[in-house]
Amino acid sequence: MTNISKVKLPAKGPLMSGKGWTIFFIALIVICAVAPVLNIVVPDGSPLHMSDYAVALVGKIMCYAICALAMDLIWGYTGILSLGHGLFFALGGYMMGMYLMRQIGRDGNYKSDLPDFMVFLDWKELPWHWTFSGSFIATLILIVLVPGLIALVFGFFAFRSRIKGVYFSIITQALTFAALLLFFRNETGFGGNNGFTDFKRILGIPLATQEMRMTIFALTGITLLLFFLFSKWLIGSKFGRVLQAIRDAETRVMFSGYNPLPYKLTIWVISAIMCGVAGALYVPQVGIINPGEMSTANSIEIAIWAAVGGRATLIGPIIGAFIVNGAKSWLTVAYPEYWLYFLGAIFIAVTLFLPDGIVGLVKKLWKRDNTPTAARLEAQRSLAAETGGARA
Repeated sequence: MTNISKVKLPAKGPLMSGKGWTIFFIALIVICAVAPVLNIVVPDGSPLHMSDYAVALVGKIMCYAICALAMDLIWGYTGILSLGHGLFFALGGYMMGMYLMRQIGRDGNYKSDLPDFMVFLDWKELPWHWTFSGSFIATLILIVLVPGLIALVFGFFAFRSRIKGVYFSIITQALTFAALLLFFRNETGFGGNNGFTDFKRILGIPLATQEMRMTIFALTGITLLLFFLFSKWLIGSKFGRVLQAIRDAETRVMFSGYNPLPYKLTIWVISAIMCGVAGALYVPQVGIINPGEMSTANSIEIAIWAAVGGRATLIGPIIGAFIVNGAKSWLTVAYPEYWLYFLGAIFIAVTLFLPDGIVGLVKKLWKRDNTPTAARLEAQRSLAAETGGARA
């Protein structure tokens, strides 16, 4: 009888290299210490001063980077392209927005305990889905629960039905568009097309102060870094290796004894929750949330950030979010009539010439520089032969 040895999985490596941890802690210090000092302590006239506009812009892009990271988990590592993740981003934003609207209290234009838009529409009391909006703890739970639950229900039926590829992408887009139409209606209690705005305070502390702006900025940066660490750990685990196997050959995974449904559903829900948290951090920094965040264009942009930076790299989508949104902010000021063409040209150029994204290009260049050329190999062989002859 043949003795068949048991196959062993490769040993699990460290979460990050020493160089990676160094970069991580440098980013943490910049977010938590350097940026607040440049904004609060350094005077306005100094070239080192970080303006309130720059703080808001970078904070907003960090929220987008969380969404891009979530997209990488489902598209880059699992092969599931979603064109509707803007829905989960908006749901998290609306949960936070409802709490911020309740925090206004009687400081609104109508001096009522109800939000101004409800008074304008002649509402007499809060609707049932605003029941827990006055509690900050309940709001934090809902930020995770609402996007996660909707993703769970939708994903269960979609994945169980074996819907894949472009059909799945179209369905996610249809779901987001349906939610967009629902939230546009005044009778749903979400502010209609105007949404929520004119926020005053959070936890009783005014939002307009520099200290509060920098606190939310730092929380956003820390959340992004923690989500990055979590994603890296997840992808390096057995769960992550199964996800990549599903991406490359789902049928083979099934024949190997794995059921893809719980794996795909779990990563789908995790990515939705990440987008919901990003939306909740986004709203107090920009000061508004409306149904426009559910537009199909916003969801497509999330996929663009991941593609530009480089899928299945984790760091790539974060870089892509910063590059695309940074360019977008500059182009809207410098060339307001043509910025959409520039944005489209960037995406087309990346698709045609950088299929692996910016990170993929950097890896290729690095590998090329560190690969010995034919002449270098020949010189090494000659030197080795001479050394061997001398020793003989």
